[in-house]
Amino acid sequence: MKPFDPDQRNLIRSPLDSENILSGQFWGELRVFLAVAKAKSFNRAAEILNTSQPTVSRQVKRLQDLMGSQLFVPTKHGVKLTQKGQALAQALTALDHSLFALTNDLKAESKKAEGIVRVSITDGLNTFFVAPAVSTFAVDHPKIQLHLKSPSNLVSLRDNQTDMMIGFAPAEAADITVRKLGCLHFIPIVAKSYIRQHGIPNRLNLSQHLFLQSEFYTAKTGLWDSWSRIVAQGQVAHYCDNSMAYGMLVKAGLGVGLLGSYTILEPNAVPLELDVKISVPLYALALTERLNARPVSLVFDWLCEMFGPANPWFNPKMRLDPPQSRFDTGIKLLFNL
Repeated sequence: MKPFDPDQRNLIRSPLDSENILSGQFWGELRVFLAVAKAKSFNRAAEILNTSQPTVSRQVKRLQDLMGSQLFVPTKHGVKLTQKGQALAQALTALDHSLFALTNDLKAESKKAEGIVRVSITDGLNTFFVAPAVSTFAVDHPKIQLHLKSPSNLVSLRDNQTDMMIGFAPAEAADITVRKLGCLHFIPIVAKSYIRQHGIPNRLNLSQHLFLQSEFYTAKTGLWDSWSRIVAQGQVAHYCDNSMAYGMLVKAGLGVGLLGSYTILEPNAVPLELDVKISVPLYALALTERLNARPVSLVFDWLCEMFGPANPWFNPKMRLDPPQSRFDTGIKLLFNL
């Protein structure tokens, strides 16, 4: 005899039958909370949500009252998450990412090479390598649409909410596939117009020269120390954290910059011997589940080949005169705009 009747409704209820499925009916407040957590500002969250700051404040207060816990504390620059707020934000971020994957308009179950593939990649690598190669890729895969995005987070695939990214650090998460690629090499570059006005910078006259600095290069990791040392001997003319704009400042002759070695193909770019040669490993990261979709796997393999060691510009051994290859297409685009 079976212990239970399989037709008993109270024994076979699904979670969707729960009367509390709306989490206490504050889904709207959770969305507002997540917007504030991301923006770190009630005013900015209101702009993102296209509502008013008082409305945002009211909904956050309602959520705090319902949860019986303070989620934010005010600071000079906006708001900061409390420990309880941080835990809630992390849980909602995971949910937000899952919803993104579910609503992604890729035909994930189809074996056809059709759909949108979202890629996070820095502006410089996108401009010099990916964008010029898209036309060729499109000929082979006309129904794959690429959505190329500047990363909001250079080390976290999830925070960028894309299918994959070309990044500078591996990920240890079990649901992320990581493939080590080649290396991105950085060297000091100056424009010929700068040399005409200020002379050639060398290790003995750095105090007489101007430099272009980026917050990325000031990280206290030891990697950028050789660059920081020569910058400290001169004068910082300008700061810039956008890789495209940074390159344009160098092109304009406004100072010595630290750029990818491939920019030496620009006729007006002059590499400098200042004992600064920095190599950063590249990684391709993708959501493992998304790789089951053929469009995603095709784009992933395409990018891995493009930024792998077979490309002379990303070979682990840096060369300033690498042999010509099919990857050079469009490499001068930035400086020739």
